[in-house]
Amino acid sequence: MFSRDSWKEIFETIQKNKLRTFLSGFTVALGILIFVSLVGLTNGLQNTFDEFFNDDSTNTFFIFPGRTSMPYKGYKSNRQIEFDNSDLVDIKKNFSMFVQYVSPRIDRSGLVKYNNESNNYTTRAVSESYQFAEKTIMMKGRYLNFEDVKKKAKYAVIGRLVEKDLFGSEDAIAKYIDVSGSVFKVVGVFQDDGGDDEERRIYIPYTTRQLIEKNTDKVDRIVVGFKPEIGYAGAMAFDKSLNNFLREKKYISPKDQNGIYIRNVMDQYEQNQQFAGVLAIIGGAIAFGTILAGIIGISNIMVFVVKERTKELGIRKALGATPRAVVGSILLESTFITTISGVFGMVLGMAILSSMGEKLKDYFITNPYINLGLAIFATVLLIVCGAIAGYIPARRAARIKPIVALRDD
Repeated sequence: MFSRDSWKEIFETIQKNKLRTFLSGFTVALGILIFVSLVGLTNGLQNTFDEFFNDDSTNTFFIFPGRTSMPYKGYKSNRQIEFDNSDLVDIKKNFSMFVQYVSPRIDRSGLVKYNNESNNYTTRAVSESYQFAEKTIMMKGRYLNFEDVKKKAKYAVIGRLVEKDLFGSEDAIAKYIDVSGSVFKVVGVFQDDGGDDEERRIYIPYTTRQLIEKNTDKVDRIVVGFKPEIGYAGAMAFDKSLNNFLREKKYISPKDQNGIYIRNVMDQYEQNQQFAGVLAIIGGAIAFGTILAGIIGISNIMVFVVKERTKELGIRKALGATPRAVVGSILLESTFITTISGVFGMVLGMAILSSMGEKLKDYFITNPYINLGLAIFATVLLIVCGAIAGYIPARRAARIKPIVALRDD
């Protein structure tokens, strides 16, 4: 079967039947190409979901005050809810078994100056624990600490791009910047995987911001980090209990959807993972459907090929060729074509995915890829099925008597 004459015969047959060979190979290559592309794009969508949540810790609640839409316990509707420092203490006290940290957040935008350089930046007033919520990575210096918050220190931690904008090649550590008329000492420079917008922010102690704003105790929002060991079910129970607690404290109706809002990052992450999982299943089903269509296409072509070569096979049998030799010849040709075409389709598909990178990021697909093992498995599967598709009609043809084959029209 693997003699030189066998291969010579195969190449001569391919040369004489270029269109048939092309159609057979095209069916296989296209099937693998579509399979690789679909799986790769599905994985790229999964990358986008993971990247979206990679910037913040998933064991986090972001609590936003709103405006009530209905009266409750003597309080009128359209009332603006406000958070203050007492809420931070109460959350820690009443939910100590769930809470890992609590941090307020106060966002302000303003002009920041250093020598002759200036620009507008968002200043975020937080506690020392906010670093865990944002997964802030320190490049140099340090982050805010407990003493900074306690002493209401005028210290600032600036983003990498803030340092680049204001200081150029100069080291920002221990330098002083003017933040909306107040002077702060830079104690750290950070980077953030969230992108340029995140790295053009400045962190200061929330107590310092409250002191600047006429010694108020108000905060814009509250960030609560819960213990990861409580899991998803525990997080959902904590979410509900915390929501009820704050509504009762702020006199917000349980039916009022606008009074307070809690963004449960873990719940959002789980929902997106489930959605991505469903898409992966659908994409996988379509991809394997494509493989199946390719197998059917090969089978149909091989049936035609065998029928077309019936007289030839009859002559070979009349000259003494055994049924095994006849089957082997057709099987080798089928396997050769499907192998070359399958590998070509797989390599082309992986090359296309590799070249995409972040070009499809606007369509929520980031760095699409396919596991090499899965791509090889699909290719081998199609090759094996192609061989089977060639074997069945070849075996049937090998059973035909030479005299019958020679009479075939």
